[in-house]
Amino acid sequence: MSTPKKYTGAEIEVLEGLEPVRHRPGMYIGGTGKAGYHHLLWEIVDNSIDEVINQHATKVEVSLHADGKTITVDDNGRGIPVDIMPKFKKSALEVIFTTLHSGGKFTRGSSYQVSGGLHGVGSAVVNALSEETTVTVKRDGERFEQKFARGAPTTKLKNLGGARGTGTIVTFRPDAEIFGEKLAFDPELIAERLEAKSYLHRGLEIIFTNGTDKSAAPVRFFHEHGIAEFLPRVVADRGKATVPPSGGVFYLAKTEDKSGGLAVELALQWTEATEEMVKSYVNSVPTPMGGTHDAGFKSAVVKAVRNYIATHSLDPKGVTLTAEDIREGLTSVVSAYVHDPQFQGQTKERLNNPEVAQQVESIVRPALENYLNGNPNWANAIVGRVIIAARAREASRAAAQNVSRKTAVSHRLNLPGKLADCASTDPAESELFIVEGDSAGGSAKQGRDRKTQAILPLRGKVLNTEQANNSKMMANKELQDIVSALGCGMGADLDPSKLRYGKIFLLMDADADGHHIATLLLTFFFRHMRALIDQGHIYLAQPPLYRIDIGKATYWALDDLHKERLLKQHAKSNSKPNITRFKGLGEMNPDTLKMTTLDPRSRTALRVTVPEAELLTTDTVISELMGKDVAARFKLITENAHEIGDLDV
Repeated sequence: MSTPKKYTGAEIEVLEGLEPVRHRPGMYIGGTGKAGYHHLLWEIVDNSIDEVINQHATKVEVSLHADGKTITVDDNGRGIPVDIMPKFKKSALEVIFTTLHSGGKFTRGSSYQVSGGLHGVGSAVVNALSEETTVTVKRDGERFEQKFARGAPTTKLKNLGGARGTGTIVTFRPDAEIFGEKLAFDPELIAERLEAKSYLHRGLEIIFTNGTDKSAAPVRFFHEHGIAEFLPRVVADRGKATVPPSGGVFYLAKTEDKSGGLAVELALQWTEATEEMVKSYVNSVPTPMGGTHDAGFKSAVVKAVRNYIATHSLDPKGVTLTAEDIREGLTSVVSAYVHDPQFQGQTKERLNNPEVAQQVESIVRPALENYLNGNPNWANAIVGRVIIAARAREASRAAAQNVSRKTAVSHRLNLPGKLADCASTDPAESELFIVEGDSAGGSAKQGRDRKTQAILPLRGKVLNTEQANNSKMMANKELQDIVSALGCGMGADLDPSKLRYGKIFLLMDADADGHHIATLLLTFFFRHMRALIDQGHIYLAQPPLYRIDIGKATYWALDDLHKERLLKQHAKSNSKPNITRFKGLGEMNPDTLKMTTLDPRSRTALRVTVPEAELLTTDTVISELMGKDVAARFKLITENAHEIGDLDV
């Protein structure tokens, strides 16, 4: 038996400057895929928009270069300060682009009353993850320029001479060492996001130039009426009739008062859709996961409609109205401006300020009540829509009670026997790992935190639910074990409030078979439990495929591309790399699996999301890839064959 290696101070590695960003980019931009790639652009654009919000800029230009990977953001704001900061003996521009948590947005003062970027890491992170960054500033009648590469300055700040006007121009190209060679900017996605920005800021002019298409002229986005124009576009895109058919939009704009209170702008309309849709923003930053402003808005809508129903004695007989009934079909755009917003994570997908919920509700509820009372025809049509939704829900429940179904229940006595449950019963802290095979399940059970982490090994074949009928699906033990463990039902009986685990991880081997099983499970969740995806409960665990030892340092590579990137980064090391490939999760010892994949403090995981704009595309791809139509699958594979490296047949 070998003697364990002694753990000493020599094993401790301290990452300085912008090294942490390049070492763990996912912590700062959410991942190194398409979303993370574009997040770099959103960070720079949001800096320009902050100048607009604070009335220092009126125009933003975004230019995608011909290579599809280099992009420029140009605004006519005040221009980043270039004076020397005595503490750092560097210009303010260099400090902002090379130092985390630097910027003029941390204190509430004259520079930025409201801002979308308060973490102070946006510009520095973009610089750290870019092959090349060039910043040009116009201010005080002069033009200044400085260049950077991978977070470090490559030139000193230069004065290029006189200049008219003011503003900041940032040009950067994401680093292929981080993102790979294949990723490039998506012109359609950029145009869509920029147009949304123009709706959110009345009077803002945004120009987008797509240099990858020589025949395309620059596109100008300018919407004089802002959100009041945005909502009809959103409703039209959904393709559902409005309620009432003649239309009717409630619009509210509450500007910031002298005390610096919350500012809110919103528009809402009911439709015949069977679900609600709220597009929410904070300081012009999209918040797809909602947050306290979203909660306050929804509460205000429900209370206003309930009060109108009660005041006019419109309560229906034989049915109880729920908040979901009232909000069914609601389509809205909500934009809030918050001082010192506390976002969840650097990607800013959710607002966490607790005080904002009550502030939004107190603004929206009385205004909507007054509008309902002043427009009785519109209001009565809404109430009729709500009552129909409630009766349909009750009829569906009654029908379900008359049919014997193998649905999940949350009681522990009905949990599958192979589930190694956690001690906690609080969904907010409980996690479920669905693991491929008994061997991997054994390692996961030993490496988990028994208090908060449950393990469910899959022993049999996972059914392709895209090709199976309901009777086959209900008879599949693996799927039924998953449904039983989650405790929230499925299909029409799905109730996310009964979910036993706040996070559900798909933990499969990092090979073709593992990816296939994960795809089968994602198909099941998308088709039969999609609310869990929409609410952000589903994750893909990221177990490493390789262990790379270089000297005293150990690195973990997720795949071959990641391995080659790590080897390239450490090519100058004097030590020869020792590479170990894991054949499967069962080969990992529990401690390794815990450190790399299970422990929240050190693991990397991907949250599964389906943006609303990509729902139709996702539905089509799943249908073609997993469905019974062989011709459609063949066409999909052949059309995308050029993107496939090694195909495991």
